[in-house]
Amino acid sequence: MNIKRIKTVWIGVILFFFALFLLSSNLGKKRSWNPAEQIIVEIVAPLQKIIQQTIHITEGVWLKYFGLINVRDENRQLNEDIDALRMENNQYRELITTNRRLQKLFQFQETIDYPVLAVQVIGRDPTGWFKSVIIDKGAKSGLKINMAVVNASGVVGRLVSVSPNYAKVLLIIDQNSAVDCIIQRSREKSIVKGFTSKICKLDYVVKTSDVVVGDKVITSGMGRVFPKGLPVGEVISVGSRPGELFKDIKIRPMVDFSKLEELLVILKEDPLSTPR
Repeated sequence: MNIKRIKTVWIGVILFFFALFLLSSNLGKKRSWNPAEQIIVEIVAPLQKIIQQTIHITEGVWLKYFGLINVRDENRQLNEDIDALRMENNQYRELITTNRRLQKLFQFQETIDYPVLAVQVIGRDPTGWFKSVIIDKGAKSGLKINMAVVNASGVVGRLVSVSPNYAKVLLIIDQNSAVDCIIQRSREKSIVKGFTSKICKLDYVVKTSDVVVGDKVITSGMGRVFPKGLPVGEVISVGSRPGELFKDIKIRPMVDFSKLEELLVILKEDPLSTPR
């Protein structure tokens, strides 16, 4: 049964193309179709129309398919290019920002009479017991305990631990830190101690001292660590308690300790910590 169907299909195909041949052979002749040819045309033309439409539809689908593939590939490539450009743009912005910070840092360096070493913050104190940071230089670079650390805004802290390639900086906002300072305007002496992550206390300022909100606090140079005149903070509150000998003074440090990146270590040795 299947063989008969196949034979019938093939016979129909052969007759169809034979009819097309007969019609095409008469295209160059200037005479109208005879009755037999008209019958053939009436039978073959609808089939030819269906075949032609099928070819057009197939071509359209085929071309659209490959067109979509090309568009998809182009969109993927464009998205990859956009991502690459965004990454480059972010890198350029970071380079510009870093360059600006370094320029401020080097300008501040010119105000210091001692040699300095530029270092990079690479982490926070892993124990969490102290407010401190880890820097990427150590004893091999000439760093020693009690050397002062600053940035372009002012005093950051001092070195409290040193290994061959790294060192730990105790920040002035730590409660174990103490910096000998003076009020820049009135020259009143005081000690800056850590209080919170953003605030320090100004201790040992007697009630009769001349201190007001907005006064600048700088290093006095009286201690063994910090050279004189480095910015420390600004007075934000001045109070007093009954029966207390000293004023209750809070200052805001000049340094933003949440954004420490590049620092300068002042290569001034503490004579008491240097072995003889």
